[in-house]
Amino acid sequence: MSENREQKTKEEAIELRGVVTEEVRGAFRVKIDDMEHYVLCRLAGKMRKFRIRVVPGDRVAVEISPYDMDRGRIIYRER
Repeated sequence: MSENREQKTKEEAIELRGVVTEEVRGAFRVKIDDMEHYVLCRLAGKMRKFRIRVVPGDRVAVEISPYDMDRGRIIYRER
């Protein structure tokens, strides 16, 4: 039953692209493409595990919960 709950949560997440504008104490402020909206993001677990570096100016993919559009997690850094 817990597997169904986890899958449902992942399906509800909204995936957007953006550009990192600044680093804020372990988190990053990301400006979403085609919008004037900024999201405060942390690195996803796999990115922390493999020590993928993110710096201001990088293009990233962000996963946002539909319940809180101001926070999210960085799931991919484009090359």
